[in-house]
Amino acid sequence: MKVVRIVAAMATCMLAALATSAATAASAPKDLVLKGDAKCTTCHDEGDSPRVLEIGKTRHGTIADRRVGTCTSCHGESDKHIADAEKGGKKPAPPDVAFGPKAPTPVNARNGACLSCHQGGTRIHWQSSTHAARDVACSSCHQIHTAHDKARDRYTQTETCFKCHKEQRAQINRPSHHPVVEGKMSCSSCHNVHGDNPKQLARASVNETCFSCHMEKRGPFVHNHQPVQEDCGICHNPHGTTIANLLKSRPPFLCQECHSHTSHPSQASGLPTARTTGTTALGSVARGCLNCHTNIHGSNSTQNSATAGRFRR
Repeated sequence: MKVVRIVAAMATCMLAALATSAATAASAPKDLVLKGDAKCTTCHDEGDSPRVLEIGKTRHGTIADRRVGTCTSCHGESDKHIADAEKGGKKPAPPDVAFGPKAPTPVNARNGACLSCHQGGTRIHWQSSTHAARDVACSSCHQIHTAHDKARDRYTQTETCFKCHKEQRAQINRPSHHPVVEGKMSCSSCHNVHGDNPKQLARASVNETCFSCHMEKRGPFVHNHQPVQEDCGICHNPHGTTIANLLKSRPPFLCQECHSHTSHPSQASGLPTARTTGTTALGSVARGCLNCHTNIHGSNSTQNSATAGRFRR
């Protein structure tokens, strides 16, 4: 009889424990977006600002992708932040890794959280890039908790770049420019902002980047114009100018920066004041040097002539 009473008491205790456990589980906060995010979304819910739950609309919130982490994968365990929030009262300490333009977390720590996953490909040289050397954080350009990251959209990407590159913003709005403001190109069409070459170009050099679109200027030609082979930027400003064809200055002034003492002499700009047939007085009329030298990027003329290599028709 005594044994029966003991068994009944144990059963009662077990049932009570199970009921308590079930009640606790029912009252425990549930994950809203990512696995294990309940510790964060208890406070950072749909009424939070910034709207952190919008991460569910991004690739970081695709739970079917096993590579996707949790809140703590980027922000750390942040125990002090959580403890301060539970106490209430004063503003809690920031998470271990806080993002944003005014975040107290060092730039290296913020970038390290991103590079723990986003390493390789076009980002493999980020650590030695110009942006990294100048303490630019990934979050300075990219918005993580939003479905529309402006830096990844060619129509809004320039807004992100022009926050710092104000000179290029002025140039791209000049009359002669690449179709960036029209949305046909973006900064990343020419630049790899995660790269490590001096101008952070998409290709190894200025010319290789230009030739990816302007193949007809690549050559090789029978007669090569050396500035063309050296650097397109000698004559052109790719971000925009007030002169047609993105030229830095108008012919004949542009040409005379190099050709000032060879072949025919430098010529004054303007119409001749009297009748003349000499090229020294006519060379600068209308298009200037391009009146005669039409194939200025290079010529394939095989004519047996002293002027065959002077980029004429």
